[in-house]
Amino acid sequence: MYFTIFIILFIIQRLSELFIARRNEKWLLSQGAIEYGQSHYPFMIALHTLFIVSIIAEYILKGQPPISWVFLVLFIAVLSFKYWALSSLGKYWNTKIYRIPGVYPVKKGPYRFLKHPNYMEVVCEIAIIPLVFHLYDTAIIFTLLNAVMLWVRVGVENKVWAE
Repeated sequence: MYFTIFIILFIIQRLSELFIARRNEKWLLSQGAIEYGQSHYPFMIALHTLFIVSIIAEYILKGQPPISWVFLVLFIAVLSFKYWALSSLGKYWNTKIYRIPGVYPVKKGPYRFLKHPNYMEVVCEIAIIPLVFHLYDTAIIFTLLNAVMLWVRVGVENKVWAE
């Protein structure tokens, strides 16, 4: 029961992020934003989709392991940090990379202290979410795949903001 509730809420959370990203995308484009990194974006979507599939598959294959309340609390803390980072970006936040010419990076919230706090949060999220149900294979495999994805993405983003 805990797993079903958790995974449904997690999927709803991800879909709501895509909805917000789409809304923000319309605003960014209306402001003259230019999109970057289009070539890696489908791989990022595939990675996050397969992450959810892997969580469900490993949970079933492992015989429905119990919930880890410690990792659930840790995930909620990471989620709180995520919402702080995303709300600090406001309409500038997106799952794609956009830059409005003449506009510089946001420097409020966690962005005052860290260059890429949202990516730091994603690293934690990918590692911790599977551990809520002792899904170690998914945690390891997707942490490594995510590291490769973020290496590409952060490289693109750093280059965009260096222009």
